[in-house]
Amino acid sequence: MADIKDPENTIVMETTKGSVVIALRPDLAPGHVDRIKQLAREEFYDGIVFHRVIDGFMAQTGDPTGSGMGGSQYPDLKAEFSREKHGRGTCSMARSMNPNSANSQFFICFADAPWLDGQYTVWGQVIEGMESIDQIKRGEPVRDPDKIVSMRVAADVA
Repeated sequence: MADIKDPENTIVMETTKGSVVIALRPDLAPGHVDRIKQLAREEFYDGIVFHRVIDGFMAQTGDPTGSGMGGSQYPDLKAEFSREKHGRGTCSMARSMNPNSANSQFFICFADAPWLDGQYTVWGQVIEGMESIDQIKRGEPVRDPDKIVSMRVAADVA
C-alpha cells in the first residue's frame, strides 16, 4: 500500500483490474474534493463502470447510468480550474460544454493531455496502482466494461 500521508485526503479505489490510490488536491479544487469524498462515503461509486476509455488518453467513470449522461443527486459544481497540468495519473472532472457542469464523472489520464490544462478541474493524482488503470478495457462505449468495485476515503478504511 502507498505511503499515505493524509488519509482524509486520499482515495482508495478497488477496480476490477486492481487497487488504485489517489492523493486528493484540496489546495487546487476544494469543492470538487469535497464532492468526491462525499460520494465515496455514500458508496456512490461502487459498481460504476468505466464507460469511456480512450487508448493513450484517459479512462472515464462516475456515471451511475453508464451512458456518459448521468450524475449524482447533487447540483453541478462551479469550475475550479487551475494551472495544474493534465499528466499521467491526473484525476480530473468530466463536464459538458458548460464549464460549471461537473458533477460525479471523472477521468484518469493515461498520458499527458496538455489541451485539457486550464479547462477541466484537476482534483487528484494517482500515487499507486496506475498499472491497474492501464489495464482497463478500451472503448467508446466499452463492451463488457471494467468497473469500480469500491471507492473509499482512506481515513474510513480500517
